[in-house]
Amino acid sequence: MFDSRDPAYRDPVGAVAAGTRVHFRITLPRSLGCSGAVLAMEQEGGAVRRENMFWCGMNGDDREWWECHCTPEAAGLYFYHFELQTASGPQRLSRRFQGKAALGGATRWQLTVYAKDFAAPRWLLGGVMYQIFPDRFAASGQEKPGVPADRVLHGDWYEQPNWRPNAQGRITNNDYFGGDLKGIREKLPYLKSLGVTCIYCNPIFEAHSNHRYDTADYSKIDPMLGDEAELTALCAEARALGIRVLLDGVFSHTGSDSVYFNREGRYPGPGAYQSQDSPYYSWYAFRHWPDEYDCWWDFLTLPNVRETQPAYDDYINGENGIVRKWLRAGASGWRLDVADELPDAFLDSLTAAARAERSDALVLGEVWEDASNKSAYGVRRRYLLGGQLDSVMNYPFRDAIFSFLLGGQPEQFAETVESICENYPAQCLHILMNHIGTHDTERALTVLGGEPAGGRGREWQSAQRLSPQQRALALQRLRLASLIQFLLPGVPCIYYGDEAGMEGYRDPFSRAAYPWGREDQALVQWYKDLGQLRAAESNILAEGAYRTLLADNNLLCFQRQNAAGDRLVVLVNRSVQPQRVPDFGLALGDGAILLGEPLALGEQIGSLGYFLARFPGEKKSL
Repeated sequence: MFDSRDPAYRDPVGAVAAGTRVHFRITLPRSLGCSGAVLAMEQEGGAVRRENMFWCGMNGDDREWWECHCTPEAAGLYFYHFELQTASGPQRLSRRFQGKAALGGATRWQLTVYAKDFAAPRWLLGGVMYQIFPDRFAASGQEKPGVPADRVLHGDWYEQPNWRPNAQGRITNNDYFGGDLKGIREKLPYLKSLGVTCIYCNPIFEAHSNHRYDTADYSKIDPMLGDEAELTALCAEARALGIRVLLDGVFSHTGSDSVYFNREGRYPGPGAYQSQDSPYYSWYAFRHWPDEYDCWWDFLTLPNVRETQPAYDDYINGENGIVRKWLRAGASGWRLDVADELPDAFLDSLTAAARAERSDALVLGEVWEDASNKSAYGVRRRYLLGGQLDSVMNYPFRDAIFSFLLGGQPEQFAETVESICENYPAQCLHILMNHIGTHDTERALTVLGGEPAGGRGREWQSAQRLSPQQRALALQRLRLASLIQFLLPGVPCIYYGDEAGMEGYRDPFSRAAYPWGREDQALVQWYKDLGQLRAAESNILAEGAYRTLLADNNLLCFQRQNAAGDRLVVLVNRSVQPQRVPDFGLALGDGAILLGEPLALGEQIGSLGYFLARFPGEKKSL
C-alpha cells in the first residue's frame, strides 16, 4: 500500500532539503471502499498538518492510487501516517517493517529535513579511513625529550598491554610502547598501499595516560609523540600522498591532572582545583570546591567542563582557539569524542570555527545510535540537519554486519542499513565512518571467532587466544565482514592491525602494538585488494544508491548503483555449508566478475563464499 523507500510511493526518497516538494502515493484495495485519504504530517513539537489526497486512477483491476504533495519548509524531523475514510469507518495506514505499510497500528514514518545550505566536505567520498591508536602503531625510536618520569615504557613491542591494577587497586594506564608521529610518517607508504585516504588519530595532545582521553594541555602535542613541527610534517607528507589527517577532539571533559584543573599539582598552576581565582575555575562545575565536582561518568580523574561557558568556548572555538590552531597546523578536521555530551550551542560554535579556518574541514561525531533521531539527556539532537556534524561513526552498520555473520536475521541487516539510508542526508550518508572495530570495542577477529567475553573480567580476557580452528573460521568471516564494509554506503575505516590479523577482547587487549614483521600477509593483501577495488569503482561506491536484493536464510545480496545505472552486486553466504542461490530475478552471469567464482542461479555458492560483479548501465536495472 505504501513503501517509503520506493520512489513509486514517495519521491524523492530519503532525507530532503527544506523547501523540497515531496510526492506521496498510496495504493489501496478497491474492496476497502475508500472515499477519502489524508496525509497527516507533524514537524516534531509542532501541529499536525493534514494534506488531502486525490484519487488518481486504478492500479490494475482491483487497486487504486491516491496521491498528494507536501512541502516541509523548515529543517527538522517530521513524522507522518495516512488517515483513510473507508466503507467500514475511519482507518489508519501506519509504518511496519522495512518502511512498508499496514492498516492499524500507531508507528509513523520519519522524514528528515535538513537546511537548504547544508553541504558536507567531499574529499572523503569514495575513500578509505584508517584509525591509529598513536602509542601502539609505529615507533620511530627517536629520542623524546620532556617525557614525565612517571611513565612506564615497555621493553618488548610485542608484549601484552598492562591490565593489572596497581598497589592501590587503580588502573592507571601509564604503560607505553613508544609509538609516535614520526613512526606514523614512516609508515605512510604502507598506508597508501592499503588505499587509505584519511588517517583518524586517537588523541595526540599532552595527557598522562596512554589513551590520552584525559587531556592535560590542548595546546601541546604529547612529548611521547613529538611536537607541533612533527604533526605539521606528518600532515604535509600525508597530503602529498593523497591522505588527510583527522584529529580526535575530547572537549566534554579534561584530565584532573592537567594545566587547567591541576588536582595532582603537576603544573605551576593555579588550576581550578587549587584556586577559585584560577582563569580556569569557571570552566568546571563544583558542587563543593575543591573536592566535589561534576565528572565524566563519575571518574574523578575526568572533570567535566561547562562547554558553553564563554571562556571555555572561546579557548576551544575562538579565532585563536584550539580547533583553528590545529587545522592551521595541517589537520583536515576533527572527530568529536562523546558528541552526545556536547551541547548544541557548542557544536554550532565548533563547526563554525572549523569552517572559518578551513572551508573543507570535516567535523565527525561519535554517536553510537541512529544519529538522525538521537535523543540525549532528554533533548532531541539536530546533528545532521546542517551547521553541526558532517557525519558520524557508524555503529549501526557494524552491529548489522556482525549480527548477520554470526546468525542473526538477514532481514534485520537489510532493515538497519536501509533505515540509515532513509534517515540520513545523502551528504552525511556517503562519508559515514563505517568501522567494524575501534579502540572502544573488541577486535573484529575475536568477535567473529572467539568465545563471547560476557561478564568475565580482564584476567580471563588476557589469557584468551583463538584456537587454530577458531582463527581459521574467524579469518573467513573477517573477509566477508570487510567485503560488506567496503561496499556499503559510507567510508570503510580499518582499525589499525585488523588487516594484520590482530586479536583481543576489550580495552586494553584491543589496543596492543601493531605486529610489524608478524602480520598475516594474506589478510593484509586482502585489504590491499579491497582498497584497490574502492578506488577502481569509486564512480559507484562514492555516492551510489543502496538496495537490498536478497536477505534470506544464510544469503545476503545487495547492490550499489550510480546515476548512470552502473551497478555493483555482491552476494554473500555466511554459512559454513554451501548454499543454493534461489532465482530472485538477477542474471549473475551478465556481469563482469570482480571477486569470486562464476555463479548462476540455482547453483551453489561455497562455504562462507562471496561473489561480486559489475553490471554496466545499459543493462536492465532491478
